[in-house]
Formats: sequence, structure tokens, C-alpha cells
Amino acid sequence: MTCHKYKLQTLLSAVEQIARDAGNIIMQVYQQDFDVHYKADQSPLTEADIQASEYIEAALSQLTPGIPFLSEESEPVPYAQRALWQDYWLVDPLDGTRSFINKNDEFTVNIALVSDHQPVLGVVYAPVARVNYYAAEGVGAFKREANGVVLSIQSRALAEPPVIAGNRSCSGLMQTFLANVGAHELVVMSSSLKICLVAEGQIDLYARFWPTSEWDTAAGHAIVNASGGSLVDTRMQPLRYNTRDSLLNPHFFVQGHHRRDWSRFIPAAARED
Repeated sequence: MTCHKYKLQTLLSAVEQIARDAGNIIMQVYQQDFDVHYKADQSPLTEADIQASEYIEAALSQLTPGIPFLSEESEPVPYAQRALWQDYWLVDPLDGTRSFINKNDEFTVNIALVSDHQPVLGVVYAPVARVNYYAAEGVGAFKREANGVVLSIQSRALAEPPVIAGNRSCSGLMQTFLANVGAHELVVMSSSLKICLVAEGQIDLYARFWPTSEWDTAAGHAIVNASGGSLVDTRMQPLRYNTRDSLLNPHFFVQGHHRRDWSRFIPAAARED
């Protein structure tokens, strides 16, 4: 079964609603006292992560029976099994759990449909702001405001000096990169919202030199692609999904409607193969 059995535009509308419903579940936990647990890798886990993941998996299974589901909170799937997947749902039910715990509001629901190693549909929902970014290949990229108004979004041509987004934790490599770029404006933010800001033309670049997983980027990747931008590794090649045992991403750049070789601003030794 492939995603081409389903019309992406029809799927997009349904998945946008699923993301909003998952966001409502998350907000119910957010507005209460909640416990924080830690996984083996010391990443935090809350009841909101678990409940949202369970809801999204059930909803997508009903929407597209037979298409596999992979979530940050679901049971690991061996690569030998995943390698047989042509299409699958890739989900981070609560991207930015630390932001959720710290109550800084910058967390999202990420849902992507991946086909032939590339994201072809993506939804990123910010529950606190009640803003939804969504896109599908051949359909376009959109932003639904809290008041329900829908805007078509497009990434922008490169501004000078460039506006660059980064994480709250700034690695040494990021500091080197920014110094080499020269004049710039830095925007600091959590979660996949940074990718969405590139997609809607608010910033020029999101540079990431800190570990992420494939479910962190896939939904935003689909959105920025549909907006005219791109998400590339440090060889300036598009990220590909489900190609190996590890689900960790390489370092990457998310850029708008331009094709500057950002890799020249990092040491050659830091460019991952």
C-alpha cells in the first residue's frame, strides 16, 4: 500500500484536525500539575507525550489502515522491518518536552507522512498559540491562525544580514558558524517552530548542530519544502528518512528560497558524511 492510494489534500485536512485534537490533550495536562519521568537516554517524558502519541496512532490507523506508524513514544521498530516500508507516518507527539516542562509554550505536535524516504505531508501544531502549519507535496504550504484564518505561506529570498534561528543550547560549533557568517540577527527558540518560521518567510536560516531524531524534522521538512525552501545536511543534500538503523539526524540547515552553501562556514571536519 502506498500513500498514492490516498489524496494528499484530503489526508492533509484530516491530519490537521488530528494534530489539533492531540494539542487539546496536551493542553489538558499542561494546565495541571504533572510528573516528569526520564528515559534511558535521560530525555524527559510526561503523561502528555504518552497520551498524545496513543491518540495520534489510533486516529491515523483509522484514517489510513495499513500504513505503519512510528513515534518517538512508540515501541522501537527494528530496521529490518522498517526497511520494508515504502510509506509510513512519522510522529513526534510533543516536540519540545523540555519547553513543555519549563512552561515556555514553545512546543508542538509534529505529524509527517514519509514516502520513499522523503516527507510528502507535514503538520506542525503549536497548542498554546493555537497555530497550525501544514503542507503536502503538490498542494502547498499553509498557516492557520488561532482565529481560523488560513494563509498561504512562502519562504523568502535571503536577507542581508541574514536572520538565523538556533536553539537555546548553543554548541561550540554553532558559535563558530555564527562567527564565520559574520553580521546576522539571531532568533532563539525551541521545537520545530524554527523550521516553520523559515517556511513562512520570517527568518532566513535555521542551523542545527545538536542531536535530533527523524521525527523532530520530518513534518517541518515537508512544510518548508512546499514553501519553496529546503532542509539539507552539511553536504547541502536533502535529508532522507529511514535509510539506516539509527534514527538520529546529521547536522542540518533549513534555508528559505535561496541556495547559499552554508557548509562553508563550518570546519571541514564537522561536515558529516
